This record gives sequence, C-alpha cells and structure tokens, in this order.
Amino acid sequence: MKSSFIDYILRNRIPVTIFVVAAAFVITYFASRAERDGVGYTPDQPINFSHRLHAGDMQIDCQYCHVSVEKSRHAMVPAVETCMNCHKVARTDRPEIIKLTDYYNKDKPIPWKRVHKVPDYAYFNHSVHVTKGIQCESCHGDVKRMEKIGQVNSFTMRNCLSCHRNAHERLPDVEGIQNGPEYCYACHR
Repeated sequence: MKSSFIDYILRNRIPVTIFVVAAAFVITYFASRAERDGVGYTPDQPINFSHRLHAGDMQIDCQYCHVSVEKSRHAMVPAVETCMNCHKVARTDRPEIIKLTDYYNKDKPIPWKRVHKVPDYAYFNHSVHVTKGIQCESCHGDVKRMEKIGQVNSFTMRNCLSCHRNAHERLPDVEGIQNGPEYCYACHR
C-alpha cells in the first residue's frame, strides 16, 4: 500500500507541482519585466492634452507646468489651476477645455494616469538631473512632437546605468557632463 501511494505522489503530485511552480515563475518574470520596462505605454487620459501643441508649437517650457522639477525629486503633474492660468480666457469653448473647467469649478484634481514611473524600490531625483543640464527629452523622448504622451525609453537599471557609465556618449550636448554614480546606494535606499 505504501509503495503505491509513493508511486502516486512521484507520478502525479510532484510533476504537477513542478509545472505549477515553473509556470508561476515564467508568468511572474515576464509580467514584472513588462511592468518595469513600460516602453510603449501610452494611456488614454481624462483630458486629451497635446504636448505637441503646448511644448512644441507654443514653446511653453516644461518647467512652467512641471514646476517642482528643478527643486524636488518629483516632476509633479500640474495642478488644474496651472492650466487655468491660460484657459480661463483661451479656447474656453473647446470640449477638452470645458472638461478642464469643470474639474476646476468642482475643485477636483484631474485623475491623470501616470505614464513614467521608476520602480518603487529605486530612488530617482529629477532636480539632480535637471540642474546638471540634462534635458527632459533625454529620458522622456521628443515630447514636443507627441500629441499623446507615452513612455519611449526604458526606466530599468540597465538603461540608467548605461547613461551613468557613458554620459559623454549618451548626452554629448551637456557641457561638462560627468558619469553618474554607480554604487548601489545611489538609487537603492
């Protein structure tokens, strides 16, 4: 009786268990890899905002809307009030501006979907990069040509280290640029 029970376990339970563990590993690996990479992620937003119009055609500086980028580790999504600096008078009859005005009048933040995200276990400081003269396009792509914002570069450790190790090659237009830190504590705190 004991040998048939052991045979049953060896023939049925162990192979099924190994298959389930292997499948879970493969699925987790590819799902987390896609999440960390994020390239191509271009979500629909609650308001269709054109960076091509604002940053490109109108040449509004990124820091007009993303005000804390040179002083804080976060770029911050602009408050509705920032948009309304212009849109209290400009193009007020457009459907997207009407939506914007509705958020403003109800004193509600716009529920933007985050596009660019460094993994939670990594520390990133925008102000350090901006004050070194690194342009937004270096990581975020040619935003001035984007009708709809999407992630065009990978925010993985490999990509960040590539820039930190080869700053002169990756950022040739930045005067006096030096390689960034490579020690673990620089990003993992």
